[in-house]
Amino acid sequence: MQMMTLDKLKNELMQDPDFKKEYDALEEEFKLIEVLVDMRQKAGLTQEEIAQKIGTKKSNISRLESGTGNPGWKTLQKYAHACGFKIQLQYS
Repeated sequence: MQMMTLDKLKNELMQDPDFKKEYDALEEEFKLIEVLVDMRQKAGLTQEEIAQKIGTKKSNISRLESGTGNPGWKTLQKYAHACGFKIQLQYS
């Protein structure tokens, strides 16, 4: 039995119009998560180290990076600053 890769599964699921609609609705959230993880990795920090820097628990950072948290603007600023970055809000 051959294992399916995550990319192959995603491509297959994207053929379903209902799945694609729901997935596309989450695109901005996925982008935010990607940016957060990218900042942390560029800073060379672990989730635990970020948590210590901003005075929270690793589990809160994990939720933030997995998209299951609902962070406020101040939390996002603290996270970015702990990584050595600033965040800006833009609209289109």
